[in-house]
Amino acid sequence: MLTEQEIRPEHLMAEQARLFALDIARLMAHQSDFVQVNCPACDQNDCAPAFQKTDMQFVNCRRCSTLYANPRPKPEQLGDYYQHSQNYQYWSQHIFPASENARREKIFKPRVSQVLEICRRFELPIHTLLEVGAGFGIFCEEMHKTQTFEQIIAVEPTPYLADDCRRRGLTVIEKPIEEITSNELTASGQPIQIIACFEVIEHLFCPRDFLLKCAELLDQNGVLILTCPNGQGFDVVTLQEKSSAVDVEHLNLFNPFSLAQLMETCGFEVIEIQTPGQLDAELVRKQMLSGALNPKEHPFLKQVLMDGWESYGAAFQQFLIENRLSSNMLLAGRKR
Repeated sequence: MLTEQEIRPEHLMAEQARLFALDIARLMAHQSDFVQVNCPACDQNDCAPAFQKTDMQFVNCRRCSTLYANPRPKPEQLGDYYQHSQNYQYWSQHIFPASENARREKIFKPRVSQVLEICRRFELPIHTLLEVGAGFGIFCEEMHKTQTFEQIIAVEPTPYLADDCRRRGLTVIEKPIEEITSNELTASGQPIQIIACFEVIEHLFCPRDFLLKCAELLDQNGVLILTCPNGQGFDVVTLQEKSSAVDVEHLNLFNPFSLAQLMETCGFEVIEIQTPGQLDAELVRKQMLSGALNPKEHPFLKQVLMDGWESYGAAFQQFLIENRLSSNMLLAGRKR
């Protein structure tokens, strides 16, 4: 199983936290300009306060149970935030290189296998794959090694990460996908059959616009495969604002039902839903061990995640995965 230490080395995280706090302060300095939005999933204005974290207010949609930031930064504020993020520069220079081997073996190679398995199972064409938010470039690099696709394109708007992708020899478009035209993607003459998008949609001001753009760029019957936090997963439900999945960047914490509903309204037929996350049990255990979550108030979790960790921990995480209860989810939708 994947461990948090492998992907977020402890000796690097204090400086990451410091830089992240500086980024947050820069963003929240403009909080008076934030805007109210309807639910990003069902577009209804019917929500109840949930909690605050670093002064960002999160609410729960009463209709579809999506957890989301409201009010939230405007698109131009978000664009400036990511373009000048000290935190992302630090991840690019220190955390990603230090954790690359573990990420490659335990996150990205399995993701490549997942994507290829979905392609095989649904008999999808495999000419061109586009990854939105390619980050450090490992997924595209691993997919290229399989020699499955004739063309792989990395879309990465954050400058430091776009440079990382180029250093791997990837074809890179350094702008948000919403600003990309079809002509920029089809120079080879091949339409886009697969769009892969890992841990991106939760960051977006308007996920609906993003999904509509993906549908526009995909070939007929093309497939979008994405992952994101599950707002109804064990880690988030148990820890609430203490969950690492909840922060000022994660504006949209969908659940399998609400994200599937949104994808359907944006022109996709949902063909796959999974919650493959591996860290829920460890993250909650860590909060209990630190005292941030009182074990006395959660005797069953204490029994499973503390007293019986060696016996029950892995089996409990597997139970979450198999029953769509992990706080990370994968959905695939075929363009109708």
